[in-house]
Amino acid sequence: MESYVERPPLPGLAGVVRTVWVQRTGDARYLQRHLPTGGVEIHFPLGGRPQLVGPLTGPQIEVIPPHTTIVGVRFRPGAAPHLPTVLDDLVDQRLGLAELWGSPVDRLVEAMALAGSPEQALGLLQAHLLREFRSVVRVDPLVGEAVNALMPWHPVDIAGLACHLALSASQLRRRCLHAVGVGPKALQRTLRFQGFLALAQAGAAASGRRGADGVAGLAVDVGYADQAHLGRECLRLTGLTPRRLLGGDLDRCACGHEHSASYAPFLATRGRPPLRV
Repeated sequence: MESYVERPPLPGLAGVVRTVWVQRTGDARYLQRHLPTGGVEIHFPLGGRPQLVGPLTGPQIEVIPPHTTIVGVRFRPGAAPHLPTVLDDLVDQRLGLAELWGSPVDRLVEAMALAGSPEQALGLLQAHLLREFRSVVRVDPLVGEAVNALMPWHPVDIAGLACHLALSASQLRRRCLHAVGVGPKALQRTLRFQGFLALAQAGAAASGRRGADGVAGLAVDVGYADQAHLGRECLRLTGLTPRRLLGGDLDRCACGHEHSASYAPFLATRGRPPLRV
């Protein structure tokens, strides 16, 4: 029976990993639409070869074979695992994890294939990442601060943000390209749309601003000019209209998958005061 369940990462990874998940396909192949999230992902099919999915700028369609179990990790923007290249070299690409990490991947593949359950395999993958981040990975603190400022709910001027970080606009763009894969404006658009999906997944009510209720209110709450603006961005980022993406219900996601662990970080920032730049 097909299923997809997300959950929070281990506490030691909470600052760099947005969510982890286990996905199972049933008797039929499954058409998976991957969407831009601002971060990179590891997709680890049990018994197969793991891949790193680079930062996406549009939808990517994958056909997953029947009776496949995948454990996955979605990283926060600017907090990718150790890689031999900068992130803008990996935009919209899939690479074999063995190409990036070498022989340790073979040992990890063997250990995860012998795990007693997908949940145990996911635990082994997270334990490996914990060791990686403790020994190798260094997250750019200014990029991390920029990512926090670009979360939805409040408009942020990119030039003002660069000034707030004591960087030029070109320096901020270059550091975002290296650590995130896309520039700050593209990241802001991606996070804004992720904020809308977070509200739709949770069935959240609009804030009640005058003249903006229902889906139009949700669009305004995350920074869109209006519902039409949301529709254009949805087509650009997903290839679908909002109604088709959400399963026919614009006020609540009806995909049948559990995404609350992934969208919790967005909802947690909804009441944050705007950045003063």
